[in-house]
Amino acid sequence: MKNKYKALIVVVFLLPLLVYDVIKYFTLPDIPADTIGKVEIVIPKGASLQAVADTLAKKGLIKNAPVFVFWARGLGIETRIPSGKFKIPMGLTYPQLANYLTRVKPEFRSVTLIEGWPTEKILAELSSALNLNRKILDSLARDTTLLKEYGIPAKNVTGYLLPDTYVFAEGVSEEQVIRFLIEQTLKIFEADSVKQKMREMGFNRHQVVTLASIVEGEAMIDEERPIIASVYLNRLKRGMRLQADPTIQFIITDGPRRLTYKDLKIDSPYNTYRYAGLPPGPINNPGKKSILATVFAAKTKYLYFVARGDGSHVFTVTAREHLKAKQKLNKIRKKIYGF
Repeated sequence: MKNKYKALIVVVFLLPLLVYDVIKYFTLPDIPADTIGKVEIVIPKGASLQAVADTLAKKGLIKNAPVFVFWARGLGIETRIPSGKFKIPMGLTYPQLANYLTRVKPEFRSVTLIEGWPTEKILAELSSALNLNRKILDSLARDTTLLKEYGIPAKNVTGYLLPDTYVFAEGVSEEQVIRFLIEQTLKIFEADSVKQKMREMGFNRHQVVTLASIVEGEAMIDEERPIIASVYLNRLKRGMRLQADPTIQFIITDGPRRLTYKDLKIDSPYNTYRYAGLPPGPINNPGKKSILATVFAAKTKYLYFVARGDGSHVFTVTAREHLKAKQKLNKIRKKIYGF
């Protein structure tokens, strides 16, 4: 009996308020967003309706969170409220506010990540462009639980933050961004053609990303990416050392710079001049083109290449041909640059 009285009291108090809101909802037009003050709110991805209502109440946009929840459910917009950062007009009724939240567009920020960037530079750019916490990003980049979840056999996410230009809603979290970038990389490997080719190569995903990062470090012209990949694959098949300069640039602390013979003697598993096979993991974050160029490498007999100095390379089959090409280019370089 007491519960019935409580329910009756709630109805008596709420009914006038709900009737008033119904009248205002159907008689008042939408308030122009530029004629009244706005309040900035952030709705996290996956936030419950109650959490949204609590946020609105804390920001002073509503006085009664339960009433807003009632209206939102009644209008059927419980699952239609987007996440992100928004500026909400003051003075809206509960139904007007509920309706407004389904139509408002979140603010966006764009970020451009360049192919071949090290993870540190990518995290710095994400922090700056998206106004994210750098310490949290650094922690996520080394999060063992996250790495295990995505099947990344490494100590950090290097190689798996796919470079491109992206647009994110304001208020996106650090974890959402890191997960998104990893998932963009992993999507490349979902195609049946990629899976089939990897089986033919005898490579797993981590090996492809590792070699792709070396290709990314060498290539400047898109058409050469599959050819450069073929050189390294040919070397691996023959048991030759990769002798890839980008792996040395990865281990020196004062690069990038012109390498010396002393650099080539550094004792590191990433030193492909000293150790055969692939290094332990990626040396940068390769783009989609380098990853696909590695999977679908050109069929060549090339074992060597030398840079011309304009971004392109001279590819050769034998060590003798390579030496001749190198000597020829050195003469040209000395004539132009004086060294």
